Amino acid sequence: MHGLHLIADLRGCVGATRLDDVDARRALCLDAVARAGLRAVGSLFHPFVDADGRPQGVTGVVLLVESHLAVHTWPELGSVTADVYVCNVGADNSARAEAVLAQLVAAFGPREPRVQRVQRG
Repeated sequence: MHGLHLIADLRGCVGATRLDDVDARRALCLDAVARAGLRAVGSLFHPFVDADGRPQGVTGVVLLVESHLAVHTWPELGSVTADVYVCNVGADNSARAEAVLAQLVAAFGPREPRVQRVQRG
């Protein structure tokens, strides 16, 4: 149960290409996980559309051997929430979690990043 849980609220995301682009969000998250040395075992990314079929936000999750990464976007608000949780059983994966979040923050370019770090277990 021991691990690090990073909870990020990213406002004013001016660096993001398109917050409603499901393929770009999937690629970003899977790349961040791989670069950090974490192991993805599955993923699901869901695009939202309005009543007229126009793209809205994206919700995505990457299941990890070490736990999970979840991302939710609100293009109309220029905002993103992200959740990175890694278990530290057998190895301390905290630096890997921090690396995933750092890549997401760099990609989204928020003017107002707020990150909480919670030690679990």
